[in-house]
Amino acid sequence: MTDTGTLHTRDDRAVREVPHALVAARAANDAKAFADHYADDATVVLPGGVFHQGRAEVRRYMTAAFAGPLRGSTSVDEPESVRVVDGDTAVVVSRSGLLLPGGETLPADRLRRATWVLSRRGDAWRVAGCHNCPA
Repeated sequence: MTDTGTLHTRDDRAVREVPHALVAARAANDAKAFADHYADDATVVLPGGVFHQGRAEVRRYMTAAFAGPLRGSTSVDEPESVRVVDGDTAVVVSRSGLLLPGGETLPADRLRRATWVLSRRGDAWRVAGCHNCPA
């Protein structure tokens, strides 16, 4: 018999690791590692009306961004709220933002809130949907 409290704690930790893994992939300018955390059918909505559908589109977008305007940038993404809704779905709200090369603190005009819907796919948690907006 599985202790549901232990399972919930393990899931909570695994879910919290997803934003941290995305930050690490972004710091490495690694579009493949970044996109690997997204489900094949993920949806992403960003400020300015940017909409991406699917892991392949996320990878293409991040490849171009890392080669151009986001080269050398890093990000901040700290979970503020984590809810494991059921055994295979979680919702994370995080404080996030973009640090340009050489930046050490997040300027107020780049502070964002992101809402992530994660789903368990096999043994891993993947981003099924993400919405990012000014805080």
